[in-house]
Amino acid sequence: MPPPRVNRIPRDEKPKIDRTGTLDDPLKFLDQDYQELKKSCFKNNRRYVDEKFPSDSSSIDPKKKLGLDMEQIKWLRPSKIVADPQLIVKGVSRFDYCQGSYLGNCWFLASVGALTFQEDVMDQVMPVDQSFGEDYAGIFRFRFWRFGKWIDVVIDDKLPTIDGELIFVHSKTSNEFWPALLEKAYAKVCGSYADMHAGLVSEALLDFTGGIHVHFETAQTSIDLWSLMNRAAKAKALMACGTFLGKTSENTVLPNGIVQGHAYTVTGVYKKKQVAQGLKDFYYKHFALKVSCYVVFYRSSLWDKVSEKEQTRCRSLANDGEFWMSMEDFTKNFEDIDICCLSPNFLDSSSECRWTSTCYKDSWVDGTTAGGCLNNKDSFWTNPQFRVRIEELDKECSGQCPENILVSLMQNHEKRNRREVSNYAIGFNVFAIPPEMKDVKLPDKFFYRKRPIESSGNFINARHVMRFFKLEPGEYLIVPATFNPKECAKFILSIFSKSESHRRNKKPEMTYV
Repeated sequence: MPPPRVNRIPRDEKPKIDRTGTLDDPLKFLDQDYQELKKSCFKNNRRYVDEKFPSDSSSIDPKKKLGLDMEQIKWLRPSKIVADPQLIVKGVSRFDYCQGSYLGNCWFLASVGALTFQEDVMDQVMPVDQSFGEDYAGIFRFRFWRFGKWIDVVIDDKLPTIDGELIFVHSKTSNEFWPALLEKAYAKVCGSYADMHAGLVSEALLDFTGGIHVHFETAQTSIDLWSLMNRAAKAKALMACGTFLGKTSENTVLPNGIVQGHAYTVTGVYKKKQVAQGLKDFYYKHFALKVSCYVVFYRSSLWDKVSEKEQTRCRSLANDGEFWMSMEDFTKNFEDIDICCLSPNFLDSSSECRWTSTCYKDSWVDGTTAGGCLNNKDSFWTNPQFRVRIEELDKECSGQCPENILVSLMQNHEKRNRREVSNYAIGFNVFAIPPEMKDVKLPDKFFYRKRPIESSGNFINARHVMRFFKLEPGEYLIVPATFNPKECAKFILSIFSKSESHRRNKKPEMTYV
């Protein structure tokens, strides 16, 4: 079996920067140019019709999984639904929309709820130079980050309806259409509306931001979630969480109003100074996305300790699906938390620390670099390997947050339809490199003798896995892999490393092996 290739980057050589696929120059999804298509519409005095996402069953449910009667569906432009269509009415809000009855995409809509809190990120996803006004041509565009690249997605504004009513997401304000158009653009990226059925909040959060993503299981992590979420809120991160699956069926409503197997948006973080019954009175605010809105209000005796003024600030009797709960109840009722932020600096609260990042795009190839996990001793060493050097930090930086490295691994399948993608079980291992071997290629026997000092945990079938942990100063080898050998896929490995602020212009030394 061939040895892993070596491609060391000279220290004095500046890496080549690919400007395509950035926010300033996004890739044109399906080679559709928004400006050229819009000009063509004005020139020919017609409304845009998207031939690459046609108004028929292939864009809704090509495999007939949703149980819709396609003969009842009519695709209508907003002007055929209401007299005065608007893209946005009085700003975007998490209260603007309701989930459709036919599509289980609460994971996507929970992410949209988080998106509405961050105006700058919202403007990235939905460029502001659009309306139903003078420049209207029946064409709209949205931007998403997909596997390391920003893409510009063009759609027409024909929307699926039954009896003149939108069948998927719809605004509570009858003439507001940004939620429905955003959902259509994302459905186009996924392949169809049906391809959005069921998913993980982290997927949409990443696609909205292209930022750093962390995921924690609330009952199992040793991370101080309160501190991390508090820093994330101040950094204007997007946050969402999920409830435990029920034993009998999904969407069971518990006595406290929380829905099992459901995605929620974290819409606020608040700390109360008072300590009651030995419990720090922390509160988190969440927003439930449901087919129909109902009161989801959590009752607790701790509220008796809160002044009327603070209760007014923190609680609303509106039937809007928003509620507050203590940190203790949060960890009992929510299984996991996802946080996505444009910058990794929220990972540490110290002004003396900054986080640098390095991103690698590579692939597992059958016969050369698809070696499988450590169970496959004879082939594991052929997986792509990445070296990272962790520098020693001063006390002011290292003492704030003990974790000093975050490793993120995302696999990239190229199938158009999202539901046809079968993710492999993926993970990574981290090995300490002995000083005497720091300048040599590691032989296959190294992996027979050495056990990893850290890993991503169990290999799981997911698009993305990550681990936030601490490494002592030294040199390390990170080996991403699929569980089984000969499983071929492209992947993106991102490494975020803590450094002192006065070194922020110096990236950690990393070498691809």
